[in-house]
Amino acid sequence: MNLLDTRPPFAGINGEIPPEFKTLSTPCYLMDEAVLQHNAEVLGALQKRTGCKVLLAQKAFSNYDLYPIFAPHLVGTEASGLFEARLGAEEMPGGEVHVFCAAYREDEMDELLRYADHIVFNSPRQLQKFAPKAKAAGKSVGLRINPECSTQEGHEIYDPCAPGSRLGTTRAQWDKAVQEDAHLPELLDGLHFHTLCEQDADALEATLNAVASTFGDLLPKMQWLNFGGGHHITRPDYDMETLERCIRRAQQDWNVTVYLEPGEACALNAGYLLSRVLDVVRNGETTIAILDASAACHMPDVIEMPYRPPLLGAGEPGEKPYMVRLAGPTCLAGDVIGDYSFDAVPAVGDLLVFGDMAIYTTCKNNTFNGMPLPGIYSRTAGGDIRKLASFGYRDFKYRLGSP
Repeated sequence: MNLLDTRPPFAGINGEIPPEFKTLSTPCYLMDEAVLQHNAEVLGALQKRTGCKVLLAQKAFSNYDLYPIFAPHLVGTEASGLFEARLGAEEMPGGEVHVFCAAYREDEMDELLRYADHIVFNSPRQLQKFAPKAKAAGKSVGLRINPECSTQEGHEIYDPCAPGSRLGTTRAQWDKAVQEDAHLPELLDGLHFHTLCEQDADALEATLNAVASTFGDLLPKMQWLNFGGGHHITRPDYDMETLERCIRRAQQDWNVTVYLEPGEACALNAGYLLSRVLDVVRNGETTIAILDASAACHMPDVIEMPYRPPLLGAGEPGEKPYMVRLAGPTCLAGDVIGDYSFDAVPAVGDLLVFGDMAIYTTCKNNTFNGMPLPGIYSRTAGGDIRKLASFGYRDFKYRLGSP
């Protein structure tokens, strides 16, 4: 069986709203443990076939109650700072903890080094400042590089290789730093690049060619090369053959251990956001359903990316007879989820199920306008639902002042 062909957005619920969904208070997030298990197995199988090492990037998915699903299949976690590093160390014990941050705080470094196994620096200055302490603590030290190879279109906010980017060290910056301090290369155990966002392996292959061209002379001296994240490995049509070719190329050409740190691929299509219709209004030719879920608060990537999340039973604009704009209840005029077509206009009280809501939601949501944070649940392969977290007024208030 080809695992990659089995999990489109609503495959975990067979295309219909299960009865147990209707018992939950909305809005709420619901994690699908069967899909998470599927994704973990796909990534684990990639490790076994190629000898690469895969990390869970917690910036995309950090619901630690579900880390035991990943622990048998992945080698550890990737963190973007102190708190994520601690979370990974505590909740996936025994796994590797890798950390990258654009700039580290001096007053956090000692604590960070208690949790991190690999620590990656963004600039020669930070490498020079902190790497000696990291090496003395027995940590593996890396540098994030910028191969100056943009492969994204339409999502400039997520392009680390854009002109003027603050992320990663260009070859010109590295050469200048080494001229000033010839001992810098001695501090490095590995190189790291992260240039992709929801992309296929052809973008990785183009990036790896650029890395070979700009930093290829450094790589034979390295122990590891981290390909970063943004690889949609568990997407049904992902080009696994090209990914594996890239991994083997790095292993053979430079004799390095290859790391990947996907976040989205770990939890792709593995969560739902359940919401109910609060009101239906009409402005001119536009029918608008106002929901108890907010794009701005509960699915912020809808606005930042931007993108239109999949909705169970709905069609593309013009596909079905009735066009409806779905929007949130906040005062932000742009709190709009998207335009969908339906067989009938949703009625007040109807339950709507958005897909692919495990990633960049629970770890990124907010309480703008005093909006309550949605509860978080998980659903087992057998259909049982368990509560992972619930939130109320105290959670909103204590973010803003003293308990």
